[in-house]
Amino acid sequence: MSSPEKAKTGNLIAAIGMVLAVVLTFTAGLTETVPYTNLVIILVAIVIGTLIGKRLSDKVEMTGMPQLVSLFNATGGGCAMLLGLIEANPMQPQESDLTLQILLIAGLITGAIAFTGSIIAERKLAGKVKDHRTMGVVFSARILLALMILLPIVYFTVGLPIGFAPFMFFLAALAMIYGVLFVLPIGGADMPVVISLLNSITGIATAFTGLVYGNKVMIAGGIFVGAAGIFLTLLMCTAMNRSLMKVLAGKFKKSIGTASEEDQEIKEISISETALALSFAQKVAVIPGYGLAVAQAQHICAQLDQLLDKRDCEVNYIIHPVAGRMPGHMNVLLAEANIDYSRLKEMDEGNELMSEYDVVLVIGANDVVNPAAENNPDSPVYGMPIIRAHEAKQVVVMKRGMSKGYAGVVNELFELENCSLLFGDAKASLQEIVNQLKLI
Repeated sequence: MSSPEKAKTGNLIAAIGMVLAVVLTFTAGLTETVPYTNLVIILVAIVIGTLIGKRLSDKVEMTGMPQLVSLFNATGGGCAMLLGLIEANPMQPQESDLTLQILLIAGLITGAIAFTGSIIAERKLAGKVKDHRTMGVVFSARILLALMILLPIVYFTVGLPIGFAPFMFFLAALAMIYGVLFVLPIGGADMPVVISLLNSITGIATAFTGLVYGNKVMIAGGIFVGAAGIFLTLLMCTAMNRSLMKVLAGKFKKSIGTASEEDQEIKEISISETALALSFAQKVAVIPGYGLAVAQAQHICAQLDQLLDKRDCEVNYIIHPVAGRMPGHMNVLLAEANIDYSRLKEMDEGNELMSEYDVVLVIGANDVVNPAAENNPDSPVYGMPIIRAHEAKQVVVMKRGMSKGYAGVVNELFELENCSLLFGDAKASLQEIVNQLKLI
């Protein structure tokens, strides 16, 4: 779980676990422990799920991977919610069932929030849903949260003229609406944090469901996912120098007196000059961002890597913790292009070596290399840990235009003496650089 190099093995183990679970379920069915009708339903569900999963995996592009992960998380939350509704149906509010009922409510609420919240997160990542930071949305979400906490207390202490099953359906509706309102105010660039948090909530819902069934594997798995998700969420918030509450509120610190990017004095660099600089370099660093994924430039980047390697030039990739649109997005992107994982460096390790790099290529990253995070107390990104690209001997920033990053602030790196901007599509620019390097 702690080594990306072993992540493939971890997924394989998880897949084996799921196969065993299905096989053992059918084995139990043969001994008449499980009704044959249920086995038919399971088979139909497996076939449908396999067809949909295969279709999605064939169609999804690397830029759409965060959306797909969010949808997968939604299915986990929806499953926990449905289990809560199904298990609540035959129950009657009796004192002996109080603990079980509380666990069902907890699993249902957390699952429903993760279900609709993940769907909205996917829509926001896809650019289909805009941010809604109105007070009406925030106030409505707070009222729903209060109701979801107070209603079960009232139900079990004072009593309500409603059966437990209808009460659960009512709570599910409230929780699903809350999941939508919970994610709506949060900015699209903060979705990596939200996805991690929603993944944690799904894990917690799974743990509650495991307690209902007395299933130790579900309990342990849910706790692992819940704890890992919370830990990763907090780490990403630290990497952005923002508290979790500010992320959830969709707020950035306001900047004071920052100039516009049109006012910046920048130096442009041509593709020929970039290729020439790379041809003389002994040590090169690539800092990837979401723009690399958008341009689908990872394979051309791998070709550049191979060309430089033949020239005995050391190439490293420095990954910021919040680069891309989900945790590990850049790692997966580069792995898809068969770039050796040993070349990937974490931010702290890269910063220690930064002054040794002859050329640093910044591809699609913006705020994570902004020196204002260390030098300008009035900047919204001040205090955020950054990759110190400005300490390298030469920096080439590849951009389509002078648009700002997700924080909406000017990147002070662009004005530094050792920084030049190469405008154009990253994929096309890298291809031209590769072509010219072959001729040098």
